[in-house]
Amino acid sequence: MTPRCHVARPTRTAVRTGALLWLGAVASWNGVSAQVGHEPGQSPYHDVPRGGVGVLTFGYLSGSRGSVGVGLSDGNTGGIRYEVLFGAIGASLGLAYGRTSRYVVDPFKDTLSRRSGPVDNDVVLADAGLQLVLTGRKTWRGFAPYVGGALGVAIGGAAPRDSSGYRFGTTFTIAPNAGLRWYPARRLSVRGDFRLVLWKLKYPLQYKAGDPIDHVPVLSPSAALSEWTSHPWATIGVGWTF
Repeated sequence: MTPRCHVARPTRTAVRTGALLWLGAVASWNGVSAQVGHEPGQSPYHDVPRGGVGVLTFGYLSGSRGSVGVGLSDGNTGGIRYEVLFGAIGASLGLAYGRTSRYVVDPFKDTLSRRSGPVDNDVVLADAGLQLVLTGRKTWRGFAPYVGGALGVAIGGAAPRDSSGYRFGTTFTIAPNAGLRWYPARRLSVRGDFRLVLWKLKYPLQYKAGDPIDHVPVLSPSAALSEWTSHPWATIGVGWTF
């Protein structure tokens, strides 16, 4: 009679041994992971307080005045902002006032005397924006950095009489931004925000008419009557969560 060959038994033994080794490795890994974790009271991560946030802001708006030099720039700003978080996404509404200035260009004077100023020309900025909080619904050691963007309008105030007919008026704005919120207390927050406000200047047709003396226009005949300008806007703010 041919003897039976028992192959299955060593194979089952090997499988059982491998399973035991795998379970031991998993248990060891879990043990190590538990050692490097944090107790809830000692964790650097804490939940962001829920609710709407009212913010009082102060800052400075600078940037380009455009190729002609009549754009608004260089002024202190003050404003209010309302923010609310939906998970890691935040939404905001803002309203600010800026004490900016601009130059006046008279196209009917010669190139040496046509520019005067700067003169005060205030601006009101209103916007709605979204932010992505990089730490989600939590802060890291009280800090929560974010990136985002906003759409809005800039409304220029009254300015000295301009013989060219130029006025800043009301213009659409785009503002990518980044910032950092710090929560020294549960409902109190301090934040710094930096955004690049973009708006379009629109020039009157008179800028292409030469003056009676040297016949040099403010803008060349081939130049566009509008251009985008960029304005760095840095603010600090204090918020309270309701």
